Amino acid sequence: MSVIRYLRKNKNLWIIVFLLIALIKIFSADKSRVETFYTSQFYFSFSKILRFLFGWIPFSVGDILYLLVGCWIVWKIIKNVRLLFKKAVTKKIVFRKCLIMLLRFAFIYIIFNIFWGINYDRKGIISQLNLTDLQYDTADLLTLQKILLEKVNASKISIINRHEVYPSKKELIKRAEKSYDEAEKIFPFLHYRNLSVKSSLYGTPGDYLGFTGYYNPFTGEAQVNSTVPKFLHPYIATHEMAHQLGYAKENEANFVGYLAAANSHDTLFHYSTYFDLFLYTNREVYYFDSVSAMQTLQQLIPEVKQDIRELQKFDQAHKSFLEPAINWIYGNYLKLNNQPKGMHSYNAVVGMLIAYYKKYGKI
Repeated sequence: MSVIRYLRKNKNLWIIVFLLIALIKIFSADKSRVETFYTSQFYFSFSKILRFLFGWIPFSVGDILYLLVGCWIVWKIIKNVRLLFKKAVTKKIVFRKCLIMLLRFAFIYIIFNIFWGINYDRKGIISQLNLTDLQYDTADLLTLQKILLEKVNASKISIINRHEVYPSKKELIKRAEKSYDEAEKIFPFLHYRNLSVKSSLYGTPGDYLGFTGYYNPFTGEAQVNSTVPKFLHPYIATHEMAHQLGYAKENEANFVGYLAAANSHDTLFHYSTYFDLFLYTNREVYYFDSVSAMQTLQQLIPEVKQDIRELQKFDQAHKSFLEPAINWIYGNYLKLNNQPKGMHSYNAVVGMLIAYYKKYGKI
């Protein structure tokens, strides 16, 4: 079949696809419209349905889906390489295959956005909490660093004094759900129902690729990489659950995860969250005042320092030549979805914490 005949035969399909993409772009251009009609209405109900459908299954359906897609891609590559060796490939065939691939990418783009992606264009938590001033200076950073230093030390001491141990994966996920129940009493928009948080089936590969957790927009499942140090698990869970609630941007998911964990009655969640946020803030301080950053690190209690060493040792043991490439790809993905700082978007939670502290007087 010639390329022209192929296009004519599938003309209506191409028209529908490009119309849908145009409609998504037009609709997403207005943040208020996205927040009101997509996130708060359509996505709020649709995401609960996805979690209801797949949440009860003990393994990650999304991970199986990714595996099947990966196998299909490998099979397609092998098939096309064979055609090349047989010299059975013409310019018309190549062009037609490129058109088919473009059409498939367009379908994925449409499904991704309808299922979740339009949330990248919502007003989000900044609007919900009316955080208007996100600018900060070194003094603000030093204040936040001091507060988080006290929080992380105090929560670790509490864990030690209570002889707390980390629960099973299933129990931890239930506690994460409970943390959102507590947060909802203060912030009604953090209404989370139909639990669907699971251990990733790709934990060890994820260690080498730099992933601690991820959200699958096609099945509504949140995955936690349970092979990373245990003290990270609680905050990873609340972060990924924030994605499930439609907080697509990484800084917002970090902040919502903090709101859930900090307002729970679970010290393990407190420590996990303050540990991560302290490190984010300490790194930011280091850019402006390296002496203060290093001095503050020395004020951590020995048990927190030990956890930092454990994390550093874990990261060192799982360094991979693939990680920079993955970070580059994911960083550009974030930039394409309204997060111009790329991988540094996670650190943007620091500015939100400072704005929150200025407005509400607490962390």
